[in-house]
Amino acid sequence: MSSSPSKRKLADYADDDDSVPFSINPSRMRKDHSALPSSSSSLFRSSTRPLQFFVRLLSDHTLVLRADSSDTVEYIHEKIQAITGIPAVEQRIIYGGRQLQWDQTLAECRVQNDAGLHLVGRMRSTGHPEMWKLINSVISLIFKLCKSSSPVCVTKTVKMMLAEFMSLPSDTDKAYEHLQIFSASSAAKALVILYTSSHANRVAADEAIRHIITSGKSILQGMPNMHHECVPIILEFCRLLKKAAGIDDPLYCVCRSSLAALLQNIEIGKKAKTGIPDIFPFVKELAIKITFAFALSTQAMPFPGPSIADIQDFSLFVAPLMQEVKDLCDPIKFPLTEDFHRVCRYGDEFRTLYKMFHELLGIFEMCLKQMEERMNNDLKQDYGILCVGSCHHLEFAKELHKISKIYSGCEDLFWETMKSHKGAFCKLVVRCAKRNADYTWIIECKEVTNFEVRRHLAMLKLPEVKDDYGEIHEMLIDRSHLLAESFEYMKNADIDSLRAGLFMEFKNEEATGPGVLREWFFLVCQAIFNPQNALFVACSSDLRRFYPNPASKVDPMHLEYFRFSGKVIALALMHKVQVGIVFDRLFFLQLGGRTITLEDIRDADPLLYNGCKQILEMDPELVDQDVLGLTFVHEVEELGTRKTVDLCTDGENVAVNSENRRKYVDSLIHHRFVIAIADQVDQFAKGFEDIMGCYRLQKSFFKYLEPEDLDWMLHGSESGISVDDWKAHTEYHGFNETDDQISWFWKIVGDMTAEQKKILLFFWTSIKYLPVEGFSGLSSRLYIYKTSESRRRLPSSHTCFYRLCFPSYRTRNVMRDRLNIITQEHVGCSFGTW
Repeated sequence: MSSSPSKRKLADYADDDDSVPFSINPSRMRKDHSALPSSSSSLFRSSTRPLQFFVRLLSDHTLVLRADSSDTVEYIHEKIQAITGIPAVEQRIIYGGRQLQWDQTLAECRVQNDAGLHLVGRMRSTGHPEMWKLINSVISLIFKLCKSSSPVCVTKTVKMMLAEFMSLPSDTDKAYEHLQIFSASSAAKALVILYTSSHANRVAADEAIRHIITSGKSILQGMPNMHHECVPIILEFCRLLKKAAGIDDPLYCVCRSSLAALLQNIEIGKKAKTGIPDIFPFVKELAIKITFAFALSTQAMPFPGPSIADIQDFSLFVAPLMQEVKDLCDPIKFPLTEDFHRVCRYGDEFRTLYKMFHELLGIFEMCLKQMEERMNNDLKQDYGILCVGSCHHLEFAKELHKISKIYSGCEDLFWETMKSHKGAFCKLVVRCAKRNADYTWIIECKEVTNFEVRRHLAMLKLPEVKDDYGEIHEMLIDRSHLLAESFEYMKNADIDSLRAGLFMEFKNEEATGPGVLREWFFLVCQAIFNPQNALFVACSSDLRRFYPNPASKVDPMHLEYFRFSGKVIALALMHKVQVGIVFDRLFFLQLGGRTITLEDIRDADPLLYNGCKQILEMDPELVDQDVLGLTFVHEVEELGTRKTVDLCTDGENVAVNSENRRKYVDSLIHHRFVIAIADQVDQFAKGFEDIMGCYRLQKSFFKYLEPEDLDWMLHGSESGISVDDWKAHTEYHGFNETDDQISWFWKIVGDMTAEQKKILLFFWTSIKYLPVEGFSGLSSRLYIYKTSESRRRLPSSHTCFYRLCFPSYRTRNVMRDRLNIITQEHVGCSFGTW
């Protein structure tokens, strides 16, 4: 026969101060009876006199209890059950050789102060006598260690004994009962007392408590339905350690983080064992701690602000409150209504959290203001330190945003605060956003972002280029068959090797390395988007803009080439190479899974755009008079022949009128720019997805960006090349800046046409289109090297290292002639070497 222990835990009695909930050896207690009454009759003179006495169990475990002389023996049995879990009905208490009866009072049984009582009964009747015996031995050892002023010689340490205890069976029911034994035994309180007793004991207790937590995690991996049983144990450790050691104690922080992690896997609420009131004190505690850390970071530099562990714990402890209100239709409004109290009984907690949000948002705003001041003062060194210390701030901003969504008006307040300090917020995102984290919450309000932020967040979705060349994909390409051979290499390549990196070499050329790779990206993209290859169509209003060609099926392998194209573009973005082309808006939107509207086709087909606008803006009466003569059909050309396609069922017989003209325009656009190129877009997206690793990442990449963002990433700067900027980012080896040859060089470059400058830059770096930031956006400065070769030699370059090399030409005219040769389009390639 077994019974669950009473719900009233040992700590409850300790708080009531009517018992001592520890197992100690009475031989170590001071037994000074000089103060006791000389006669037991004195007990009857005060029926409520407090007593302290000892109850010895079958093991060496002894309980120290306190009670009034008027209390019954039944009450003592209940207290013992609450502490040990031994059912009261199976207990027998012996005193003075006689068994005490349940209905007798302690006074009637003549129990004196410091009396020794014996508990008899079959401990095996608890169902787990060995576990009870083991945990009692643990507690006895703990108090021997606490009471002894000299080292105690033991055969087993506390950690070893607890390790044996925590080796629970795989059976869920038995594991449940064992955890109940641990809770009922007051082992947690005993361990905390050991932790605070002395330095040597502190180390032993620290190891033991950490082992319990670690063992608990191992148990939970095999028994996920046991999470709710481990929570009370860790919750008890947290409460005891907080009181005994404080919230900054390392062991307390470990226990608190373990408790926070467990909350993700259990139900919290009125029907669960753990409720909101149990965990909300941790929310308040962490909010105060985080506020204090933020305040220090704004006053003393370089103080790092709150730790990431505190922020993560705060998030996990707040999560159950989020769960509590997830079914509410609207955000919480203040003052709280009766309807709210009917569906949620945690009004006090939500009221407190509301105040916390405003306080935390205020202190976070102070941090942003400080960042702005340092940015404005151009204190680069201090600002760099500030950003390093602020990397956890972004995680906290995310948490504030989550909380803001549950309160009416708070989300708008949050974003208005971020907009007021947009520069600092954007810098924070760029400096602190890391891979494998979710930043979609930032994109919910793109007004607080800039191009730098959106580009950074999108690039985090792409694989990182590795420096290890062990698994990269090698390609040897013939320039005369550039597109076909590149396609074959990509088609047969292992995707993981493509993500790892690329090694490029052109046949019969010495040049290798990153410079050649940049050149290949530029050339192969120019070939892919060459209208003669029928894969993409250039917009008539902007020949740099492309979208898939509906007639690309003239090539039986067109869909495979679209998948190849998706891989190449993803790799070019991954390697940060500007290839000089951009996507039309409608193509970009479809890759992000967004809907195409009339305004989105303006560049792709100006004639159709203008025609549709006229239909929509025409006088309704004229439309209804059928002056347009339109029906729900669309003419398309395939392989030189024209055919009619219905835009709806029996479209040929459905006339366009003032009521259905919007539907007609939408259907026409959908067929012309969605259905007609759906397969091409899908294959391109799959190629992009191959490099990114999954469909979700491919979609999110384009959702992070605006169409013009991708323009800048693929095409680069729209501005002409600035010679002053070029010169400011160039260094010299062998030459001095004041040498005639350097002065001539920059004068000659300044006189070049815009196209010649691009060709010279391409010859020098394999980059024809600069990043949006100009030369400062390149991965390295540029270099001019003086060579000892004959002055008759043409300049050469090491494109990998951004080096231009030439001898000391005698005159400016000679230098101009040499530079004119290499800035011809058909000459400006393949001069680079490693």
